[in-house]
Amino acid sequence: MSGGVDSSVVAGMLAADGHDVVGATLQLYDHGAAAKRRGACCAGDDIHDARRVADRLGIPHYVIDAEQRFRDSVIVPFAASYAAGETPVPCISCNQGVKFTDLLGLARELGCEAMATGHYVRRVAGPGGAELHRPVDAGRDQSWFLFGTTRDQLEFLRFPLGDMPDKAAVRQQAERLGLPVAAKPDSQDLCFVPDGSYAELVTRLRPETAEPGEIVGEDGAVLGRHDGLAGYTVGQGRRLGPAAMRGGERQRVVSLDPRTRRVVVAPRGRDTVRSLALRDANWLVDRPDAGLRCQVQLRAREPVRAAVLTGDGVMLDEPALPAPGQACVVYHGSRILGGGFIRRAA
Repeated sequence: MSGGVDSSVVAGMLAADGHDVVGATLQLYDHGAAAKRRGACCAGDDIHDARRVADRLGIPHYVIDAEQRFRDSVIVPFAASYAAGETPVPCISCNQGVKFTDLLGLARELGCEAMATGHYVRRVAGPGGAELHRPVDAGRDQSWFLFGTTRDQLEFLRFPLGDMPDKAAVRQQAERLGLPVAAKPDSQDLCFVPDGSYAELVTRLRPETAEPGEIVGEDGAVLGRHDGLAGYTVGQGRRLGPAAMRGGERQRVVSLDPRTRRVVVAPRGRDTVRSLALRDANWLVDRPDAGLRCQVQLRAREPVRAAVLTGDGVMLDEPALPAPGQACVVYHGSRILGGGFIRRAA
C-alpha cells in the first residue's frame, strides 16, 4: 500500500470479497521535501494515507523500513548507471528488488497465500502456469516495468486492477468503498527525487557526472559544450545549445561517452541501430530459441517494434535509437515473454 488510490482500491476490493487482508507499506526514503510532497509515494504523508485507508477498511497495517535497502538497490545503481553513460529505469529495479523480492518474501513468511499490488497488468492462468499480460486499460499499461518478475514470483502475485477499464472506474470504486484517497492525484516523476531534478541527485552521488565536456557530431566535429553527462540521455533534443542545429537539421543525442565526457549528436530521424545486445535477461517462458519472431518495446511509452530474437539479444526489422540501460521487453501479442537491459555498444 503506497498511500495512493490504486493500491488502496486493491486492498478494499479484496477485503470486500472476504479475504483476510494485511496492508504493508514500504518506507523507501525520508528526505525533507520529497517526504512531504504530494504525489510522491512511500514516504511521509503517503504512509499516513495508507494507514488511514487501512483503518477505514479495518485491516492491520504495517510500515516496513526499507530505506537502506532501497538506497543500495535502487538509488546508488541509478546514479552509477548515469555515470556509465546509460539511462536507467529505477522503477524496474524497485520492482525486482524491494517489492517483489523483499516484500514478497515477507508475505510468504507471514503465511500469506498471495501478494496483491496496484499495478496495471494482468496475470492470466495459462496451461504452463501463470502468464503476464498487458492490462485492459492500455493507457495505464505497466507491463514494461514488470518484465523482471520471475515465474515463481508471478505464481504468488495478483493484479486486480488489470481488468479495470480505466482510471475513472478505479476512482469510482474508491468512492464506493469510502476510501479517503479517492480523489488523490496520481504519483508523478521519480518518487525519490525531491524537486523532480534527477541530475542533482546523480551529481551528488557521482560528482564526475557534473564535469563539463564537448558536444560533438558523429564525425567528431565539436559543436558545443555541456555542463555534465548527468543532464543528457539518448534521444534527447533539449539543452544542446548551438549544437541543436547543424546544416539546417535538428540534432538529438545518439550516444554518451563517459570516458571522454562527450555527448554525441546526429540529425533527428536517422536511426541506424538494428542489432541490440541485452544483459540481465529474465524469461517468463522457457528461454526462446534464436530466430523467434516477436514484438519488442524499447521505452516505457513507445509502440512495439517487430523483431527476431538472436543469441544474446534481438534484431529489429527497422532501425531505431535505443538507449543503453533501458529495457527491451519481448512480447507475443499482449503477453510478456521476458526481456533484458540494453547494453552500451562496445
